[in-house]
Amino acid sequence: MSFSSQTLTGSKPEQYAQLLAQARALVHGETDRIANAANLSALVYHALPDLNWVGFYFHDGKELVVGPFQGLPACVRIPLSKGVCGAAASTRQTQRVADVNDFPGHIACDSASRSELVVPLLQGDTLVGVFDIDSPVASRFDADDQLGLEAIAQVFVEALE
Repeated sequence: MSFSSQTLTGSKPEQYAQLLAQARALVHGETDRIANAANLSALVYHALPDLNWVGFYFHDGKELVVGPFQGLPACVRIPLSKGVCGAAASTRQTQRVADVNDFPGHIACDSASRSELVVPLLQGDTLVGVFDIDSPVASRFDADDQLGLEAIAQVFVEALE
Protein backbone atom coordinates (compact mmCIF):
# COMPACT_ATOMS: atom_id res chain seq x y z
CA MET A 1 0.00 0.00 0.00
CA SER A 2 1.28 3.42 -0.92
CA PHE A 3 0.55 6.28 1.43
CA SER A 4 1.19 9.97 1.11
CA SER A 5 0.65 12.62 3.73
CA GLN A 6 -2.37 14.76 3.04
CA THR A 7 -3.00 18.22 4.44
CA LEU A 8 -5.80 18.18 6.97
CA THR A 9 -8.52 20.77 6.43
CA GLY A 10 -11.46 22.25 8.31
CA SER A 11 -12.07 22.57 12.03
CA LYS A 12 -9.99 20.59 14.50
CA PRO A 13 -12.71 17.90 14.89
CA GLU A 14 -12.94 17.65 11.08
CA GLN A 15 -9.16 17.29 10.86
CA TYR A 16 -9.21 14.50 13.43
CA ALA A 17 -11.99 12.76 11.48
CA GLN A 18 -9.74 12.85 8.40
CA LEU A 19 -6.77 11.59 10.42
CA LEU A 20 -8.89 8.81 11.91
CA ALA A 21 -9.91 7.67 8.43
CA GLN A 22 -6.23 7.60 7.41
CA ALA A 23 -5.37 5.64 10.57
CA ARG A 24 -8.07 3.05 9.84
CA ALA A 25 -6.79 2.68 6.28
CA LEU A 26 -3.21 2.18 7.51
CA VAL A 27 -4.07 -0.66 9.90
CA HIS A 28 -6.78 -2.29 7.78
CA GLY A 29 -6.10 -6.01 7.57
CA GLU A 30 -2.92 -5.80 9.67
CA THR A 31 -2.76 -7.25 13.19
CA ASP A 32 0.96 -6.89 13.94
CA ARG A 33 1.29 -4.38 16.76
CA ILE A 34 4.81 -3.28 15.83
CA ALA A 35 3.85 -2.54 12.23
CA ASN A 36 0.71 -0.68 13.25
CA ALA A 37 2.45 1.27 16.02
CA ALA A 38 5.19 2.31 13.59
CA ASN A 39 2.75 3.51 10.95
CA LEU A 40 0.42 5.28 13.38
CA SER A 41 3.36 7.05 15.05
CA ALA A 42 4.55 8.32 11.68
CA LEU A 43 1.04 9.31 10.60
CA VAL A 44 0.36 11.44 13.68
CA TYR A 45 3.88 12.89 13.89
CA HIS A 46 3.76 14.16 10.32
CA ALA A 47 0.09 15.21 10.25
CA LEU A 48 -0.17 17.37 13.36
CA PRO A 49 1.72 20.59 14.07
CA ASP A 50 3.92 21.35 17.07
CA LEU A 51 4.86 17.80 18.06
CA ASN A 52 8.36 16.59 18.96
CA TRP A 53 7.62 12.97 19.91
CA VAL A 54 4.88 10.46 19.06
CA GLY A 55 5.08 6.82 19.96
CA PHE A 56 4.09 3.74 21.85
CA TYR A 57 5.24 2.14 25.06
CA PHE A 58 4.21 -1.50 25.60
CA HIS A 59 3.50 -3.06 28.97
CA ASP A 60 5.70 -6.11 29.54
CA GLY A 61 3.88 -7.20 32.70
CA LYS A 62 6.07 -5.05 34.98
CA GLU A 63 6.81 -1.75 33.29
CA LEU A 64 6.45 0.18 30.04
CA VAL A 65 9.03 -0.53 27.31
CA VAL A 66 9.54 1.80 24.37
CA GLY A 67 8.07 0.68 21.06
CA PRO A 68 7.91 2.33 17.65
CA PHE A 69 8.08 6.12 17.70
CA GLN A 70 8.97 9.29 15.80
CA GLY A 71 11.27 11.84 17.44
CA LEU A 72 14.50 11.87 19.40
CA PRO A 73 15.70 8.73 21.18
CA ALA A 74 13.49 7.96 24.16
CA CYS A 75 13.58 6.55 27.65
CA VAL A 76 13.63 2.77 27.19
CA ARG A 77 11.79 1.67 30.34
CA ILE A 78 9.26 3.55 32.45
CA PRO A 79 7.97 2.22 35.78
CA LEU A 80 4.19 2.40 36.19
CA SER A 81 4.81 4.64 39.20
CA LYS A 82 6.73 7.31 37.25
CA GLY A 83 5.92 10.12 34.86
CA VAL A 84 2.95 10.92 32.69
CA CYS A 85 3.15 7.57 30.87
CA GLY A 86 3.23 5.68 34.15
CA ALA A 87 0.25 7.68 35.43
CA ALA A 88 -1.78 6.89 32.29
CA ALA A 89 -0.89 3.22 32.56
CA SER A 90 -1.55 2.84 36.29
CA THR A 91 -4.79 4.89 36.38
CA ARG A 92 -5.94 3.66 32.96
CA GLN A 93 -7.02 7.25 32.26
CA THR A 94 -5.76 9.62 29.57
CA GLN A 95 -3.34 12.16 30.97
CA ARG A 96 -3.39 15.62 29.36
CA VAL A 97 -0.66 17.77 30.88
CA ALA A 98 -0.42 21.47 29.95
CA ASP A 99 3.09 21.88 31.41
CA VAL A 100 5.13 18.78 32.18
CA ASN A 101 7.34 20.81 34.51
CA ASP A 102 4.33 21.03 36.86
CA PHE A 103 3.71 17.26 36.78
CA PRO A 104 5.09 15.50 39.87
CA GLY A 105 7.58 12.81 38.87
CA HIS A 106 7.74 13.85 35.20
CA ILE A 107 10.48 12.01 33.30
CA ALA A 108 12.30 14.35 30.92
CA CYS A 109 13.31 12.05 28.06
CA ASP A 110 13.45 15.13 25.79
CA SER A 111 14.10 18.39 27.65
CA ALA A 112 12.32 20.29 24.84
CA SER A 113 8.95 18.71 25.71
CA ARG A 114 6.59 21.11 27.48
CA SER A 115 3.16 19.46 27.18
CA GLU A 116 2.11 15.85 26.86
CA LEU A 117 -0.92 13.70 26.16
CA VAL A 118 -0.80 9.98 27.00
CA VAL A 119 -3.61 7.54 26.17
CA PRO A 120 -3.69 4.13 27.88
CA LEU A 121 -4.10 1.19 25.51
CA LEU A 122 -6.54 -1.31 26.98
CA GLN A 123 -7.68 -4.59 25.46
CA GLY A 124 -10.60 -5.43 27.72
CA ASP A 125 -9.11 -5.22 31.22
CA THR A 126 -5.56 -5.88 29.99
CA LEU A 127 -3.08 -3.01 29.77
CA VAL A 128 -1.32 -3.26 26.39
CA GLY A 129 0.64 -0.03 26.81
CA VAL A 130 0.29 3.69 26.17
CA PHE A 131 0.20 6.04 23.17
CA ASP A 132 2.39 9.04 24.04
CA ILE A 133 2.39 12.42 22.26
CA ASP A 134 4.75 15.26 23.31
CA SER A 135 4.96 18.89 22.24
CA PRO A 136 7.57 21.62 22.74
CA VAL A 137 4.63 24.04 23.18
CA ALA A 138 2.99 24.47 26.60
CA SER A 139 -0.78 23.80 26.63
CA ARG A 140 -0.57 22.29 23.12
CA PHE A 141 -3.35 19.74 23.69
CA ASP A 142 -7.02 20.53 24.26
CA ALA A 143 -10.17 18.43 24.57
CA ASP A 144 -10.45 18.06 20.77
CA ASP A 145 -6.89 16.70 20.63
CA GLN A 146 -7.66 14.31 23.46
CA LEU A 147 -10.78 12.94 21.77
CA GLY A 148 -9.02 12.64 18.40
CA LEU A 149 -5.94 10.91 19.76
CA GLU A 150 -8.01 8.59 21.94
CA ALA A 151 -9.90 7.54 18.79
CA ILE A 152 -6.63 6.81 16.98
CA ALA A 153 -5.40 4.81 19.99
CA GLN A 154 -8.64 2.80 19.84
CA VAL A 155 -7.99 2.02 16.16
CA PHE A 156 -4.64 0.55 17.24
CA VAL A 157 -6.25 -1.60 19.96
CA GLU A 158 -9.04 -2.82 17.66
CA ALA A 159 -6.45 -3.94 15.10
CA LEU A 160 -4.94 -6.26 17.74
CA GLU A 161 -8.12 -8.33 17.98
